[in-house]
Amino acid sequence: MSERLEDIAAAMVTSGKGILAADESSGTIKKRFDSINVESTEENRRDYREMLFRATDAMSSYISGVILFDETLRQKAADGTPLVEVIRATGAVPGIKVDGGAKPMAAHPDEKITEGLDGLRERLAEYHGLGARFAKWRGVISISADLPSGSAVRANSQALARYAALCQEAGIVPIVEPEILMDGEPGDHSIDRCYTVTEQVLRTVFAELYDARVALEGMVLKPNMVIDGKNARNASVDEVAEKTVRCLKATVPAAVPGIAFLSGGQSDEEATAHLSAMNAGYDVPWQLTFSYGRALQAACLKAWGGKPENVAAGQRAFAHRARMNGLAATGNWSSDMEKAA
Repeated sequence: MSERLEDIAAAMVTSGKGILAADESSGTIKKRFDSINVESTEENRRDYREMLFRATDAMSSYISGVILFDETLRQKAADGTPLVEVIRATGAVPGIKVDGGAKPMAAHPDEKITEGLDGLRERLAEYHGLGARFAKWRGVISISADLPSGSAVRANSQALARYAALCQEAGIVPIVEPEILMDGEPGDHSIDRCYTVTEQVLRTVFAELYDARVALEGMVLKPNMVIDGKNARNASVDEVAEKTVRCLKATVPAAVPGIAFLSGGQSDEEATAHLSAMNAGYDVPWQLTFSYGRALQAACLKAWGGKPENVAAGQRAFAHRARMNGLAATGNWSSDMEKAA
């Protein structure tokens, strides 16, 4: 595959495919495993992720890239094959989460700033050597009647831009992820409030990317959809699609090759329905696709249950969700397809 940033970015947003977010931190994967009464050991984490990556038909047909956690990037499959090579064999691009997590922002109660810039240049060089060709950094934006503050928006946008510039210097495509939390507290904001904040954040992010001299053709945007809060769910699928597309058209330059949405607390089918409605109903200059973690894995994790004899069932559940989202990425999904499964 070409090593040009724009070619890698284009491959990551190939029509009908999307990105599997398998980059859960140690704490997050433990919570997922706790829900199925499986101990979060290194071997169990390896076995679970290998099950996903070995779902060859689903990976080859619907997955363009996989975001990995540091541990996973270095792991080998049960037969000794590096997991990076298992991913590459399906045609997907291996990637790596590089941020250090969202930490409380000094003097800004209820807001966070993502850490991890110190030493990032050296880590990116190592990750490139280990096979990663894209990276991910998540900035977390709290939303309420009073939040976010301008300071938190600027600080997180500047960090995203500095990270993106360092990635491109290392020959790695940055996924730029500014997430307005749908499921944050109190979670009672309207879809119109989400629109206002998302527009503010995206305008600031792209101003900082420009100042940092980031090549937009060699990046992928991973935003939230414009959606009402978890405790105020009233918006229809069509309204979410219309407002999200309108907000993106007002803020995202056409030079960006693709937008891979996060699911952000939506149900599996809800995230699929919103993506499909956008692709079916609107003409946009970017590829619109998915970069889902829980919304691709929840059914698979439950079907697997940590038991070797359930690997095939887990892979079938993953393949179904991957196919549904692949169809949504071209606007060809319908709820009837879920019922027929």
